[in-house]
Amino acid sequence: MRRSFLYFICSVSAMGGLLFGYDWVVIGGAKPFYESFFGIASDPVMQGVAMSTALIGCLIGAMVAGMMADKYGRKPLLTAAAVLFTISAVATGIFDDFTLFNIARFIGGIGIGVASALSPMYIAEVSPANIRGRLVSLNQMTIVLGILAAQIVNMLIGQDAEKQWGEQWGWRWMFWAETVPAALFLIMSFFIPESPVYLALKQGRANGQKAAAANDDDKQVGSLAAIWKGWRDVVILGIVIAVFQQWCGTNVIFNYAEEIFKGAGYDVDGMFINIVITGIANVLFTFVALYTIEKWGRRTLMLIGAGGLGLIYLTLGCCYYLNVQGVFMVALVVAAISCYAMTLGPVTWTLLAEIFPNRIRGVAMAVCTFALWTGCCTLTFSFPSMNAALGSSGTFWVYSGICMAALLYLYKRCPETKGKKLEE
Repeated sequence: MRRSFLYFICSVSAMGGLLFGYDWVVIGGAKPFYESFFGIASDPVMQGVAMSTALIGCLIGAMVAGMMADKYGRKPLLTAAAVLFTISAVATGIFDDFTLFNIARFIGGIGIGVASALSPMYIAEVSPANIRGRLVSLNQMTIVLGILAAQIVNMLIGQDAEKQWGEQWGWRWMFWAETVPAALFLIMSFFIPESPVYLALKQGRANGQKAAAANDDDKQVGSLAAIWKGWRDVVILGIVIAVFQQWCGTNVIFNYAEEIFKGAGYDVDGMFINIVITGIANVLFTFVALYTIEKWGRRTLMLIGAGGLGLIYLTLGCCYYLNVQGVFMVALVVAAISCYAMTLGPVTWTLLAEIFPNRIRGVAMAVCTFALWTGCCTLTFSFPSMNAALGSSGTFWVYSGICMAALLYLYKRCPETKGKKLEE
């Protein structure tokens, strides 16, 4: 396969990550505007419903993605995700009814769940071993670009929403802006080939024997019970890595940036600007990951991420405890985002795409992606309660403890996959 074509098909697949990032973050900026429009600004239950419907869709999308990809192929599922993103982007901004609004968000969430499982897996299966980590990390790069795009759109619309857009239209355009990349992803998905690993598995099933281009490791095992029985240790490792990527705590900065920066003493305008600063840092240090992942290795970066975040959160918690405000707090938040972006963010997806044998990768990736989104849901739901009960200082100390515990686990259990073929 020509290198230029390889980059093309990996970039198309990674567009699922871009939409994943945008769709995941855009609701944070739209939150104060649609809450006012739907009359739920003083109803915490309905606020929680609006924030969680997409996450529930993520769980369902992740749960079915792997098994459907093993049955129908990787390419059709990527196209299906693009269709879901497009429908959700248009519908979320159109509906005036709160129930229909949530249904549209739920559809988009299914697309996120499918894309988050399929995009890194597809890239890993079409990439040569010597650059596979860099190419799979391209998926994380598009995720953070999608996050940054959502943050910029939210800032441009949100700062002058009442003057230029009005309560009726500002939040709608935040969602509609996703339509352009979603439609482009849909069109380009028809121009990529099917994964060679899936074709080998399909041929092996059709012939009742291993495909000529595969080895014994490529005989597919589709039963979740069989996978758990035969590959329990590696599945547990994948689940721990997936959940830790969420429970390291960094994603609360994206989901609850308003509360975090207001707690650090910033007004609304300052909050939006600081959110964009964190998005820029997220992108820049993901570029660092593209360079280091093939040089330093996956295991090293995971250990740096766990230990680094543990120390940063310990310091951040102390600063909240001492009522420190201003630019130093922003610097700590940016440091946390930067550490995450060059380690746990991209490396998690690379490891999950690499550590499973070909014959169980589809289902195992679905299990781990489901675990990841379960971690995201529990993190999102628990943060307000933890913050209320423990304060910002205690909450970040809890995240610091989780990171240190994960550091010990990863030191003992995480393998190095750099430079190895998927069959290895």
